[in-house]
Amino acid sequence: MKKSLNVLIIEDEAPAAEKLERYLLKYSSNIKILNRLDSVTTAVEWLEDHQAEADLIFMDVQLTDGKSFEIFKRVRVVKPVIFVTAYNEYALDAFKVSSIDYLLKPITLTDLSTSLQKLESLSEQLRWSESKSDEVLELLSGKDRPLKTRFMVKLGDHIRSVTAQQISVFFADGRDVYLITDQHKKFIIDYTLENLEEVLDPKSFFRINRSYIININAIQDVMVYSNSRLKITLNIKWDPEIIVSREKVGDFKQWFDGGK
Repeated sequence: MKKSLNVLIIEDEAPAAEKLERYLLKYSSNIKILNRLDSVTTAVEWLEDHQAEADLIFMDVQLTDGKSFEIFKRVRVVKPVIFVTAYNEYALDAFKVSSIDYLLKPITLTDLSTSLQKLESLSEQLRWSESKSDEVLELLSGKDRPLKTRFMVKLGDHIRSVTAQQISVFFADGRDVYLITDQHKKFIIDYTLENLEEVLDPKSFFRINRSYIININAIQDVMVYSNSRLKITLNIKWDPEIIVSREKVGDFKQWFDGGK
């Protein structure tokens, strides 16, 4: 790399950000890291004031306060982006179709080098048009995305299939994720909540906090709770409190009103 390259890193996992920065500096001494940000809010604020300084943005998909596609809703991104993601194959294919490069976690120096060499060889495309930003937003917001309609679960030595609409709630307990059916049956599944957000119908399911994704048909009541939060009561027997986190309240109300 002969010319200098100013890079912005948007990544909420400190070890991952540090590893990416280390690989970038190892790739070329002409790379300068402008900043490392970990949230949608800080990224929007930085881009509003300093986007002209950047030549390239590395962007994780899942940030501390939401998904990175929210950035595209709040500020016009006119710089090329390489996504750093744990997305499964259909999402990666979507990125490739739209000429959006990506690195699949855990990243390697070889993968990073390939991405940067690709961008160097296509230097005339380093300026994104407004239509390209709109394509990114459309892809990340999930339009025309294949949705999962059923989940395979195990019951002893038996295997069952549970439809998505039979599921009242998904919840995380430590590293384990469970689904609870409308018949109050509990099954452990091999998904993270982040994975589930990408494959569930967003009209029916909403992630209300770090631990819960709920089905709109399972909601019996919504109450105003302390500090402007909301408390949800399900139409199944469920003892733990289910609270909509403060930063999710606005989006939840829009979703609950049929606007998302």
